[in-house]
Amino acid sequence: MTVTIRDAAPADVPEILRLVHALAEYEKEPDAVEATEADFTAALFPESGTPTTRGLIAESDGTIIGMAVWYVTFSTWTGRNGIWLEDLFVDPAHRGAGAGKALLVRLAEICVENDWRRLEWWVLKWNEPSIAFYRSLGSVPQDEWEVHRIDGAELKKLGAAGGI
Repeated sequence: MTVTIRDAAPADVPEILRLVHALAEYEKEPDAVEATEADFTAALFPESGTPTTRGLIAESDGTIIGMAVWYVTFSTWTGRNGIWLEDLFVDPAHRGAGAGKALLVRLAEICVENDWRRLEWWVLKWNEPSIAFYRSLGSVPQDEWEVHRIDGAELKKLGAAGGI
């Protein structure tokens, strides 16, 4: 099987959303996806302005088998941009053919081409197959950091706090 990596196009949005739902199933959160095709279209292919999010597609024989959704970050320590890989997913039936590695290679190429210094992502601690795969490519866990999030009612409360 030959895997081709390309930039996502507007016609790919339904397949991207399909893969996001498949990822949610894999991560044991089948009901967590709120995103719609309109949300992905607005983020990846806005009618005006610069996209806030970008996507790569992995194809085999014209069939979309995987995707990477990412955006540009900035490090105050390096003074350079980087990539935050929001999601990488390959259909389970197509794993082992190199699509995941090809997506990560393309992301690394984008970093190198732009003199960006980091390619970063999260992986669930229970996802041992993915952790082993990422480590085999040279990734290093950043265990000294703790992830924090404010969302839902607490985000609205904090956002409405004004100049406290």
